[in-house]
Amino acid sequence: MNQRLLHTPEGVRDIYGKEYEKKLAVEENLHALIAGYGYGDVQTPTFEYFDVFSKEIGTIPSKELYKFFDKEGNTLVLRPDFTPSIARCAAKYFMEEKAPLRFTYKGNTFVNTSNLQGKLKEVTQMGVELINDASVEADGEMIALVVESLKTAGLKDFQVSIGQVEYFKGLCQEAGLDEDTEMDLRACISGKNFFAAQELLMERNVSDPYREILLKVADLFNSMTSLEDAKKLVNNPRSLAAIEWLERLDEVLKLYGVDAYVSYDLGMLSKYNYYTGVIFKAYTYGVGNAIITGGRYNTLLGRFGKEAPAIGFAIVIDDCLEALARQKSSVPTKEDPIILTYDREEEGNFAKALKEAQKLRGEGKRVVLLSEESTTGKAGSKHE
Repeated sequence: MNQRLLHTPEGVRDIYGKEYEKKLAVEENLHALIAGYGYGDVQTPTFEYFDVFSKEIGTIPSKELYKFFDKEGNTLVLRPDFTPSIARCAAKYFMEEKAPLRFTYKGNTFVNTSNLQGKLKEVTQMGVELINDASVEADGEMIALVVESLKTAGLKDFQVSIGQVEYFKGLCQEAGLDEDTEMDLRACISGKNFFAAQELLMERNVSDPYREILLKVADLFNSMTSLEDAKKLVNNPRSLAAIEWLERLDEVLKLYGVDAYVSYDLGMLSKYNYYTGVIFKAYTYGVGNAIITGGRYNTLLGRFGKEAPAIGFAIVIDDCLEALARQKSSVPTKEDPIILTYDREEEGNFAKALKEAQKLRGEGKRVVLLSEESTTGKAGSKHE
């Protein structure tokens, strides 16, 4: 037999046994929490037309998409990101709806990252999207739900960093940057490449004091820790309005009682170009990447014909489980099944054991029925 058949490709893996039980438990707990906020389930296809995730939409770069063709020659992709799919779905079925729409989803995403990055190429995400609500209260609900989600998952030591894309855009506009320079600088900052940002601004002849200000925004060391510091760096109405929005958001988060988990970082940007306002990432120790990312995307649904504001987030379940394991946090799972045995040689013994098994299963217990001749491990409690 070809031994290669036993192995999975690079970047994907099997999940089974107790680990999978823990994953399901976390998902069930999160789903119950999200449902409590009034979010209804929606399921979108695992693959979509390429245009749903194109460069114009502002999602994952084309080279990182898993692409293939159908029989008609259409280019299809495995979804790398749920938000464009949910936006397409909402535009299709709720085109005329003006009242707030609350959706939640769960499924796997696929990104063809480099093997050298050591990241999984298939992960499970669970998330929420709030559509048709442009208010600061909607932003507050979303970030409060982020905090409650992480606590519900079992994490205690985490931080949610909040930024505002409009602050950066206003600063670029004030500095007179063209669209290409803004996009290139955004890529440098979102990639946390301070030296590339410095080189780019020198290369494009961006004048002082704007070069210095933009570099402060791009600084890897979070030199901008307060909204007051950020306010002193700018004079344009767009950036100042972004800070004012965050100040209002902070008041809402205090009402939710989650402000202790929040910090502000005006140098934070996202690789997703469809974000238009508040963006946020949640971090915890034991995992290098953000385990939750999200933000406001007020123009994305317009790409699908529905002009509507929206905000949402996604939690990477796999990263959440890794953080729980490294922090030695327990995840309650179901009790081991009861094992009922019967003797094939004794008349009526199987019928008796089966009747008992059906009774226990009717009570909601898990039961394994085994013959005494079976060779099994003692995975559960024996019930005579």
